[in-house]
Amino acid sequence: MIAHAPANEAEAQAVIAEAASRRAPLSLEGGGTKRGIGRPTQTDGVLTSRNLSGITLHEPAELVIAARSGTPLAEVEAALAAKGQRLPFEPLDYRALLGSSGEPTIGGMAAANLSGPRRIQAGACRDSFLGTRFVNGRGELVKSGGRVMKNVTGLDLTRLMAGAHGTLGFLTEVTFKVLPMPQTQATLVIAGLDDERGVAALSAGLGSPFEVTGAAHLPAGIGEARARTVLRLEGSSVAIAYRSERLVSLLAPFGKTEIVGPEASAALWLDIRDVRLLAEPPESAIWRISVAPSRGPGLVETLRRKLEARHFSDWGGGLIWLACPATGDAGAAVIHVATAAAGGHATLIRAPDAVRAAVEVFQPQAEAVAKLSRGVKASFDPLGVLEPGRMYAGI
Repeated sequence: MIAHAPANEAEAQAVIAEAASRRAPLSLEGGGTKRGIGRPTQTDGVLTSRNLSGITLHEPAELVIAARSGTPLAEVEAALAAKGQRLPFEPLDYRALLGSSGEPTIGGMAAANLSGPRRIQAGACRDSFLGTRFVNGRGELVKSGGRVMKNVTGLDLTRLMAGAHGTLGFLTEVTFKVLPMPQTQATLVIAGLDDERGVAALSAGLGSPFEVTGAAHLPAGIGEARARTVLRLEGSSVAIAYRSERLVSLLAPFGKTEIVGPEASAALWLDIRDVRLLAEPPESAIWRISVAPSRGPGLVETLRRKLEARHFSDWGGGLIWLACPATGDAGAAVIHVATAAAGGHATLIRAPDAVRAAVEVFQPQAEAVAKLSRGVKASFDPLGVLEPGRMYAGI
């Protein structure tokens, strides 16, 4: 496989234009840490952003940062931390789950729309994604969005790129809104609740005025022998002391609450963010299921009647991480049908290549939606050069 590592946008345009002229498909890559997500693709070459690196703009007073797509995410986060800032949406790191190496890049983060536990309070990656420059499947350079929150430049192609996994364009530069970093954090822990009561407790906390920034339910056997329902607070020490006291009182009907300090709290939420709690054994399949929190416990119960599964819930119960055997179809038929019935969406995040090639990795689309997806793909990449079939066969 031929590797292309352009040093600028013009070189990236030339690579894609030449591939389009030959109808030779390309895989797109940043740090290579998420290559195992999606359907396996058969391509003639890989186009990597590793030489497109460096922060191009950081205006702390304007809460904006821009960087070339191949910039290591750690470099961006370090620059922000030096100014007391951070990315609002807490992007997860898939390396522990996928067993991958390399360095996550800010472009890969945007392309995968990576959003961690703080999504419930700060929104998703795409909600902070202000602007981008990318090369489409014709080899044309496209600019969308801007570098300020109030910028209006027509069609919102920026958010369309978030979560497209490179199927619509090769990102060359991205711009994000950032927020101040809080002084400290703490986590409230309620032990012994089942899924339904756990989600009810999370909903009560999220519905309060006490600014919960993380809300997860960890059943018994996930990290500890006891079940844990956990809610995170961030801010100043004084504010957390007040909000913790009030939240403990609010959650009293659900049981006794333990308060975990900053270091243990940070470690816990890192495990939740990066799905380390289900990383072992590495041969198990991992599913990411989005569903209305109120329907989550029922969906899990349905799946556990038909599959040997372990799980935990994030986003107040709206995101279910589920591990099951990777044999056969890795539970795809059962999971997709049950998830659709619950009005949700399931994505197979980890499984052997043979399984990912044989099943629907993403939730199957209704025909009207599939037609729209094909039309969007054709508009950006009419010759199917960029990651063909990575999300859906034939698209």
